[in-house]
This record gives sequence, C-alpha cells and structure tokens, in this order.
Amino acid sequence: MADIFVSEEALEKMRADLHAIKSVKRREIVMAIQEARAHGDLSENAEYDAAREAQAHNEKRIAELEEQLTRVRIIDKSNVPPDTVCIGKSVTLLNKTTNKQVKYELVAPEVSDFDAGKISITSPMGRALIGKSLKEEVAVKAPAGVTVYKIMKMSM
Repeated sequence: MADIFVSEEALEKMRADLHAIKSVKRREIVMAIQEARAHGDLSENAEYDAAREAQAHNEKRIAELEEQLTRVRIIDKSNVPPDTVCIGKSVTLLNKTTNKQVKYELVAPEVSDFDAGKISITSPMGRALIGKSLKEEVAVKAPAGVTVYKIMKMSM
C-alpha cells in the first residue's frame, strides 16, 4: 500500500477519530446491544440487528484507521516548492464562469472532506491542480462539464 501524506493537524484528527470510535462509540454500541438483548427474542429483534450492524461497521472503521495510521507520513513543509500546487497546499481559485472564488486544501484521499474544503489529490479537481503555478488557468473535467479556474493564491 502507498504512503498517506498528511499534515500534522490531519494526523492528530485521525488519531482523535480513532480514539473516539474505539472508546466512546464502542461503549455506546455495546450498551445498545445490551438494551436490545433485554427485549427478549433476538431472532426477531430489529434493534439488536441494527446494533450488531453498527458494531460491525464501527469495527471495520477502526481497522481501516489503524491500517492507515501505519502508512502516514507527515508532509515536510521545507521540501515543498513554494510556487507549485502540491499535496498539503491550500489554493484559492477563481471560477472563470461564475467569477466566484473557492478555497481548497489538497490532501490524501483518505483524509479528504469536501464539506471542510479538503479535496483529494486524486479527484478531478486535485488532478487538474497538481503541478500548476500561481495565476495559471486549469480546466477541470467533472460530470457536470468542464469548468475553468484561475489559481489566485496558494499557501501551506
């Protein structure tokens, strides 16, 4: 498996997420299973089935996070080229069609979160931006069509 390059902040978030699901979430699920068992017949107990499904999902997520943490590498900011878009950088883009600005941080796929403005370097937008320079225009192919952006700012 490939290394996962992240910022120190992203590493801490991954560790905090793992801690939360291993301690708090696990405890909540165990309590839900115990409560569902108290209702009697488990063969027709939807609450029990739902709690067991939640437990399986939670354990899978724990295993995924633990595996990902073994592959994490911190981005060394001193080795990042100052004038090129790369993983770990935040970029402010101008949508040439709408004339609106958007800001994204380019991150590894495992820690991407579009709602938080963290886009994967493997996403259509990420792939289009990697290696580009300030004031350069990029065409991003997405399901909705091609959109042209101009890189207005970038920072670590």
